[in-house]
Amino acid sequence: MGEPIGSDELRIGTQEREDAIKILGDHFSDGRLPVDVYEERVDKVIEATTRGELRPLFRDLPAPYPAFLVPPVRPIEPVPVPVYPPPNPNQLVVPSDRHRYLAGVLQIILPFGTGRFYTGHTSMAMAQLCMVFCGVGIIWSIVDGVVILVGGGTDAYGRPLRH
Repeated sequence: MGEPIGSDELRIGTQEREDAIKILGDHFSDGRLPVDVYEERVDKVIEATTRGELRPLFRDLPAPYPAFLVPPVRPIEPVPVPVYPPPNPNQLVVPSDRHRYLAGVLQIILPFGTGRFYTGHTSMAMAQLCMVFCGVGIIWSIVDGVVILVGGGTDAYGRPLRH
């Protein structure tokens, strides 16, 4: 079996040598390397055959480094965040003073948001009332009434409707 990708025994090619010489030139132009040290390191880069021979040439220098000498960064895994906080079992749920069956029947019999006005959802009720003139509001109100009857719902304060 071969060595892992980050291994110092991996052979380098012309592109890796050119990258290393360019970065050494950047360090030289920034004044980090004197001329004789720069020339010595460039000669070693030209003669190098493996990554391990290049690594010591950059140990005393700050970033940047040749990309092939920098270990790959593993992406940070996102932490799952709950959409809704879990319910507190010690918290007492106070039901609404409004009734589910009454809200549902009002929505079906008077299909222009009456049940939603009753539960306190005035913005939804106004939207249903306005949509009555388009013809869609009646269907929306009837379906909404059936949903309230079957699944319950909440009042404007988020409290569950009574049975």
